[in-house]
Amino acid sequence: MKKNLMTVLILALLVVNIVLTSVMLVSIVGTNKKTAQLVDNITTAMNLELTVPGDEETTNVALTDTEVYNIADSMTIPLKSEAGAKQDYIMFDVSLSINKKHKDYKTYGSSDTLASYENLIKDAITATVSAHTEDECREDMEGLKEEILKSVQDLFQSDFIYKVAISGVKFG
Repeated sequence: MKKNLMTVLILALLVVNIVLTSVMLVSIVGTNKKTAQLVDNITTAMNLELTVPGDEETTNVALTDTEVYNIADSMTIPLKSEAGAKQDYIMFDVSLSINKKHKDYKTYGSSDTLASYENLIKDAITATVSAHTEDECREDMEGLKEEILKSVQDLFQSDFIYKVAISGVKFG
């Protein structure tokens, strides 16, 4: 009788254990689904912030469809400085990458046409770069290139120029 009572008690505890385990499983699975959905929403939001609309199109220009226009002279630009500090300068060469298949290429894209706009291009570059300090230029050259690209695209009101290359950078 004692052995039979022990078996019934173990069986009852086993059933209680299975019931409690299934309750925990149901509650954890529901929470896990909500957490997974939250993580998906966060990654989607981060992905939207990291990509620029239309950026995929402009960066995928084939090398054969690219023409490079080099600004004739090196540019020396005074940088923003704090009051009382010595004036800092940046010197660099600029090249513009142009999409030959863009609809505005025929209007603006030839070397002669761009040469006639070179002073305006230099002015846009100078205005953009001179708003930065030497430290800002050193730390974020890619960001500076993006700002220059945007100012040149705004000048032409077109994105046939899709990349700006800066070389020979010197600070003084």
